[in-house]
Amino acid sequence: MSPTEVRIVKAFASPRIASAVLNAVLACLVPASALAAEIGTAIERLDPAMAVKDPAGEYLWYDAKGLTVEGKGWTDTEAFYDRLPARAKSVVPAAVWSLGKRSAGLCVRFETNARKISARWTVVDDNLSMPHMPATGVSGLDVYVNDNGTWRWIGSGRPTGRSTQAVLASGIPEGTHEYMVYLPLYNLTESLAIGVPPDAGLSMANPRPGGRNKPVVFYGTSITQGGCASRPGMAHTAILGRRLDCPVINLGFSGNGKMDPEVAALLAELEAVAYVIDCVPNMSPEMITKRTIPLVETLRKARPDTPIVLVEGIHYQSGAFLTDVRSGNERTNMALRAEYDRLVHKGVTGLVYATGESPLGGDGEATVDGIHPTDLGFLRIADALEPALRQVMGR
Repeated sequence: MSPTEVRIVKAFASPRIASAVLNAVLACLVPASALAAEIGTAIERLDPAMAVKDPAGEYLWYDAKGLTVEGKGWTDTEAFYDRLPARAKSVVPAAVWSLGKRSAGLCVRFETNARKISARWTVVDDNLSMPHMPATGVSGLDVYVNDNGTWRWIGSGRPTGRSTQAVLASGIPEGTHEYMVYLPLYNLTESLAIGVPPDAGLSMANPRPGGRNKPVVFYGTSITQGGCASRPGMAHTAILGRRLDCPVINLGFSGNGKMDPEVAALLAELEAVAYVIDCVPNMSPEMITKRTIPLVETLRKARPDTPIVLVEGIHYQSGAFLTDVRSGNERTNMALRAEYDRLVHKGVTGLVYATGESPLGGDGEATVDGIHPTDLGFLRIADALEPALRQVMGR
C-alpha cells in the first residue's frame, strides 16, 4: 500500500458516455483552437482600446476580469474575486463568509507575445503578511508559463502596500506563450490588471479541452487555504492543479473547515471531477462523528458518481516526540476512519481514503510551526495526494 493508503471503492465513469461527451466537446473546441493559434485573432485578442494607457507609454493595462479567471465556483459573488456566492452571506458561519472573500486558489490565465509582463493590484487589508507567513504568500502574486506542457515558475509580484505595481517577468523569449497568475492566498483582492507593452497582444487562454475542464474542489482548513506557503503557487492545491492540468477550486477556510452542513450544500452545487475533504485539523472527534456522513450523503445525493476523497489530518510534527500531540492526531483520524468504514458498510460508493501519517515526512522539517507547511511541506502533501487523484481521474 502506498504512503497515502488510498483505497478505491468503485470505478467512476462510463467509457461510452465519456467518449461521446469528449467528442462533442472537442468538436466545439476545434474552431476556437484554430482561431487562437495567432495572438492577433480578432475574436481572442483583447481590444487595446479598452486598456488603460500608461502615462509613460510603457504599458497598456488590461483588467484581469476580461481574461480567463479560474478557481471561482460561482459567478454570483458579492465582489468579483470572492470565493463564495453572495447568497451564502446569510447562510454560512460568519467566519466562513469573511474568509471566503479572500482570493485563495484564484488564478488568471492568458496568452501574450509580450517580452515583459507587469501587474498592478490592490488588496483590502493593510496587513500584508502574518508573523509566520510572508507577504508574498499572503498578499502577493505568482506567475507561471506553460513551457511545452510543463508549468514553470518565472516570477512573483511582491506587495509593497495595499496597491502595488510590479514587473512579473522580463526578458521573455519571442513568441506567444500561455501564462497563469495566482492571486493572494490570505488577503482580499480588490482589483488586478495585467500590463504589456503597447506593441504586444493579450488574449484569453484557450478553453481547457474536454476531460480537463472540470475542477478538483478542495474543502478544508488553513492548510488547504495555503498557510503558510511563501507564494500563492506553492499551496498544494495549486501544485496539484498544475500537475493534473485541471482547474482547482480552493475552499480552504482558516480555522473554519468544519464540514458545516451549509458549506456541504454549496459544495454539492459544483460540478467537480473530484471532491477532496480535508477538514480534520479543525474538528474534534465528536464533530467528525456527527458531520462526516451527512456531508458525504449531501454530496452523493447531488453528485452520485463524483469521487470523494476523505483526507486524514496530517500528523503534527512535534508529535514524533510529544505523546499528547500524537494521541490527539490519532483520535481525530480514528474518528474519520470509523465514519469512512460506516459509509462503505452502508454501500456508499466512490470513496477514497487518504491517511495523514506520512505526507509531511518524518524529519520534522516541513512546517513553520509544527502544523502549517512550508513550501517543502506543501510539495510533500501534493506528492501524497497526487496518486489518489490521478487514479480517480483516470490519469
